[in-house]
Amino acid sequence: MRMELPRDVIQIIDALQDAGFEAYAVGGCVRDALLGRAPSDWDITTSAFPDDMHSIFPRTVDTGVEHGTVTVLVGQNAYEVTTYRIDGPYEDGRHPSSVTFTRSLTEDLRRRDFTINAMAYSPSEGLVDIFGGADDLQRKIIRCVGNPHDRFGEDALRMLRAVRFAAQLGFSIDGATRDAIRELSGNLEKVSAERIQAELVKLLVSDNPEEMRTAWELGLTAVFLPEFDRMMDTPQNNRHHCYSVGEHVLHALSAVRPDKVMRLAVLLHDIGKPDCVTVGEDGQDHFHGHPELSAQMAHGIMRRLKFDNDTTEQVCALVRWHDTRPEPTDKSVRRMASRVGAERLPDLLELQRADVMAQSVEGRAEKLERIDKVEEVFEKLKAENQCMKKSELAINGHDIIALGASPGPGLGAIIDRLFEQVLDEPDLNTREQLLELAKAEMQKTGTE
Repeated sequence: MRMELPRDVIQIIDALQDAGFEAYAVGGCVRDALLGRAPSDWDITTSAFPDDMHSIFPRTVDTGVEHGTVTVLVGQNAYEVTTYRIDGPYEDGRHPSSVTFTRSLTEDLRRRDFTINAMAYSPSEGLVDIFGGADDLQRKIIRCVGNPHDRFGEDALRMLRAVRFAAQLGFSIDGATRDAIRELSGNLEKVSAERIQAELVKLLVSDNPEEMRTAWELGLTAVFLPEFDRMMDTPQNNRHHCYSVGEHVLHALSAVRPDKVMRLAVLLHDIGKPDCVTVGEDGQDHFHGHPELSAQMAHGIMRRLKFDNDTTEQVCALVRWHDTRPEPTDKSVRRMASRVGAERLPDLLELQRADVMAQSVEGRAEKLERIDKVEEVFEKLKAENQCMKKSELAINGHDIIALGASPGPGLGAIIDRLFEQVLDEPDLNTREQLLELAKAEMQKTGTE
């Protein structure tokens, strides 16, 4: 078979072969090319050692030379070229204790995680597929190279990677590979939070985020997200719901766009429900207070998984406000936008739609209609440039100080009261009117 490689990649492979070495495109780029996908990057494997690469290529960077990786620069592009290697024992379940360079492509491919990632290709040799990766692509199977216990013993993150690849590609996991994950899932504790976070995000923003269910079934979430397991075990005996808390979340995930913040917000929006459930006099389950508790728990979870502060703040805000449902009136939507943030309100409405779509059909049409009307009102308010945040007031703190107010809490209180009045009566948002109102507030509070 013939595969189209970028000109730069062919140039690197040809240079290595002309110098007497083997060289191939390898791994995920070969997999993606066989699937008809455009590879995000191209990795090259070779029998040349790092010193050989330094002499062959005029521009190189030692990005991982101890593991045989040299980055070769071609024009404005950079390509990782790695020497065939054999990994030593993985004594910590994360890193090989030693790396031995080899001249054998077979040995290099043997150490890789899954068969679909253990294929190599060069224009002169064609496809090298020793472990049946092409057949597994055809069968849509994720299968370990060799003994899955060995592969997962080398790096426990590979268990979560198996689920992530299944989610990204729409594949299923081979039976023996699944059994090994179930047996060894506890070893995921050895993996850093940063690496788990990266795989979780890739899983969530894939076309099949509901594969979180597979991570739960195989015992992986019990290690890095035990709160999810509690959701899966919490029923919702309520006329508005037809799934457990966890199944509700799984159904909602695909109803929002594949954006990191949105998918994380859906994943965590009901994380506090298991701790809030009560049974009312009507015999139905209720979850009073769960949005605030979910936001608090989401913050702790995201800190634990080492998410950055901005992502954490955005997700927790959406979780906190997800169950607040304004009426579709100008005043109600203005106030909602002021609390949530006008820039965040469209995301909140998207989250609420997903929430509704994962509930029972009872009342669904009416709930979706209310959300649509709220969105229509919000778009109208934006088109009219109505004030929905303090920075949009026609005057600012400097203007009020110029009237004789002193900087400090009193000044902030005046701005807060002016903003409240404008939210109720948007026509007040003119410089002249607000200056008069500010004077009145100063006289009333004695802040002149």
